[in-house]
Amino acid sequence: MKLDATGKKQDLGLDITRLSAQIAKVQQTSGEIPWCIGKKTDPWDHVEAAMGLSIGGWLVEAQAAYAWMAANQNPDGSWFAAYRQGRAQDRTRDANMSAYIAVGVLQHYLITGDVGFLRKLWPVVNAAIDFALSLQSAHGDIYWAISPAGRVDRMALLTGSSSICMSIKCALAIGRHLGHSRPSWQEGLRKLENAILHKPHRFNMTKSRYSMDWYYPVLCGAVTGPLARERIDRHWKRYVIDGQGVRCVFDAPWITIAETCELALALVAMGDLPLARVVFNWIGDKRYEDGCYWAGHTFPDMTVWPEDKLSWTNAVVLMAVDALYELTPASRLFSHRHWNDTEP
Repeated sequence: MKLDATGKKQDLGLDITRLSAQIAKVQQTSGEIPWCIGKKTDPWDHVEAAMGLSIGGWLVEAQAAYAWMAANQNPDGSWFAAYRQGRAQDRTRDANMSAYIAVGVLQHYLITGDVGFLRKLWPVVNAAIDFALSLQSAHGDIYWAISPAGRVDRMALLTGSSSICMSIKCALAIGRHLGHSRPSWQEGLRKLENAILHKPHRFNMTKSRYSMDWYYPVLCGAVTGPLARERIDRHWKRYVIDGQGVRCVFDAPWITIAETCELALALVAMGDLPLARVVFNWIGDKRYEDGCYWAGHTFPDMTVWPEDKLSWTNAVVLMAVDALYELTPASRLFSHRHWNDTEP
């Protein structure tokens, strides 16, 4: 399915141009993309927002976002966990937040075919993945961060490690496009996937109340095939409110748009397009008059909370639409079959 001349998908009532413009509106002249105007920026959500810009055709703005990342990268390949107006607010160096740039850079390249962009960002991606893998334990899991005081926090997070799994795959694909081989990354990826599949005790189990711990191993391609189907089915009723969306945590009556879209992405990744469309359609009317999507809402009373118009929430809506309706050449970025058949 294609966009019409106005950038609108008639079946969804979704104006791609208008929605991506809301992300561009939040972006600062430096290229930094905060959560919303006046709020913090974190590297993971900054990259997610840039991916939304690329899907919407704001290619210059997306490149500015990656230039901001390059300009703010630490010497060890990391980024700090939070910034405001370009100044670090939280000097924690998070492995997942740092590695995610590889996913965004590959997506932008797939959309644009700009090899010059890929070459320019390769040193940044290379250093970021090296940083993340420097925190990998002998068991394959990845410690989540280095504290502002310089101490490694030896807690491994399943969602974060799963996301890093996707980041390493994307970084390896970038390397192949440019003729760079990274056997150490291949080995790190193998160990990480093995930990996710076979060593659940290595990860902080208190985080299992979050729905992301449920679907991220599927979304990022560490769990595939029948195991992915079994994982999704086993916990569906724990996290999903049919007709509404996905809870942030199973023990609170709060549904978020981002988690709902990410579940749709995970379903597309494993090949269940019909169910993915059902899930995505649940959020169709959950937006403001300007086209921005709610961050989330309570149920059953449907109170919108928080009321912030988050750049990365709008971005993941665009990513879900791209995966569902193949708007760009990057639409199969998360597809398990595509990764198995060929490099993206």
